[in-house]
Amino acid sequence: MDIYRYDEAFREKGLKRIAGIDEAGRGPLAGPVVASAVVMPGVERIKGLRDSKKVPEKEREFLFLEILSCCLDVGVGIIEADEIDRINILKATRRAMEKAVKDLTTEPDFLLIDAVSLPALHIKQISPIKGESVSASIAAASIIAKVVRDRLMRQYHKAYPEYGFEKHKGYGTKEHMDNIQNYGPCPIHRKSFDKVMDLMLPFKETPNTNILREVSLRGVERRSNLKTRLPRPWGSQ
Repeated sequence: MDIYRYDEAFREKGLKRIAGIDEAGRGPLAGPVVASAVVMPGVERIKGLRDSKKVPEKEREFLFLEILSCCLDVGVGIIEADEIDRINILKATRRAMEKAVKDLTTEPDFLLIDAVSLPALHIKQISPIKGESVSASIAAASIIAKVVRDRLMRQYHKAYPEYGFEKHKGYGTKEHMDNIQNYGPCPIHRKSFDKVMDLMLPFKETPNTNILREVSLRGVERRSNLKTRLPRPWGSQ
């Protein structure tokens, strides 16, 4: 089914304000998990909108701006690595998604969530498997979450350049594993993840442990027109 038609079928049932929800960063060994909630208008179609994992980086940046220019609302939720370690990645993913929904300016009528249920939110919802491939709203959320997280990891690269976060964004590539082996884990590595802890290395000490707090998202900047709202500090490269 066409991803726009999938969403439209719910609007035809009277559910006008539909939020698509997706995350980025469940699998990496370092950095936060980021979720986004996006409310798309029924009449807008964005050429090339699809699952963020299937979109090249430069095109993702273009789609990111296209989504922000036409969406009715957007929210972002971020859970840091230390909290992931405390509560586990699934609970952290749910918490990031809940924060993203609460970051919207208006509560939606209905949630389309990629493969995860959010029982703490008393809003009608369904969780299609591979939702970013079937729903335009979820696909839009996947783009927003991915671009925001990538920009955050580039911020972290400035604090910890020896790990190459700018390239691999915290995923377990050979280069990343070699760098952990050489330098030891840093404060944004997920200590609860086996591939980090199995190395049995001392954790790198650095004064730069509050990068995400220093640039944390406190809602999305509200300008004169909602359509121009950009997450900070990720609204520009």
